[in-house]
Amino acid sequence: MNATAIIAEDEPLLAAALRMELQQAWPGLEVLEMVGDGASAVRSALAHRPDVLFFDIRMPGQTGLEAAADLADAWPEGGKPFPALVFVTAYDQYAVQAFETQAVDYVLKPVQRARLARTVAKLQQQLAGRVQAAATAPASDTAGLDATLAQLRALLAAGAPLGAGQAAASPAGAAPLKVIQASVGTSIRMVPVDEVDYFEAADKYVRVLAGAHEYLIRTPLKELLPQLDAQRFWQVHRGTVVRAEAIETVTRDEAGKLYLHLRGRADRVTVSRLYAHLFKAM
Repeated sequence: MNATAIIAEDEPLLAAALRMELQQAWPGLEVLEMVGDGASAVRSALAHRPDVLFFDIRMPGQTGLEAAADLADAWPEGGKPFPALVFVTAYDQYAVQAFETQAVDYVLKPVQRARLARTVAKLQQQLAGRVQAAATAPASDTAGLDATLAQLRALLAAGAPLGAGQAAASPAGAAPLKVIQASVGTSIRMVPVDEVDYFEAADKYVRVLAGAHEYLIRTPLKELLPQLDAQRFWQVHRGTVVRAEAIETVTRDEAGKLYLHLRGRADRVTVSRLYAHLFKAM
């Protein structure tokens, strides 16, 4: 079977080794490009529309998981199906268990020939199934993309086992955060979470938007999120968490993108495809 692929791996020697092993295991696979960071992986995948993606979990800037989520959000509807995903990882018991739980394939570093052969067989079976489905159904692979989005949501929710330098989530049963402590000059402003409209990641900070006020805090969004009441604060984008009660309306543009309009605010908040399932009526 002939197919195309992109390899995203920040260690050139490991990328070259994976490419060489793939040439042996799957002569019909053409590696279109090898890139070394998550942002480049997203750009390359959108430009080439490959059949398969090999994304290293830990890359500069974005993890492979975050890059896959961004790519899924930007992938055009009604065209070529979203690529089959394979994550490349150094052995990590928790990461491997997460992948297996979500039926997402993975390749261990350094590349193990027998394990890669099983991955290739699964990919070929998956791509063959797509060809058969395309013969009896429209080209759009909505169901396949929806399944990928569900897998990515679950893996992102697992969080700590898959990323570098992540702090542990709040202990089970801990009371949700009630107040945000934000530095304002030489003072600390105590901001009740009930007044927060939304949180937005911005470089090394998180913006806290509360009515007419904006504060900056250093706590990363991935560490803040487990401390919030999940019933009241919804993640609607990889970098945005919104207080549900602040949402006034949800609109969809001609391209199918969802936007939130919050009470008393002129700005609108973008909903990524990864979290569009929260607004089922749309």
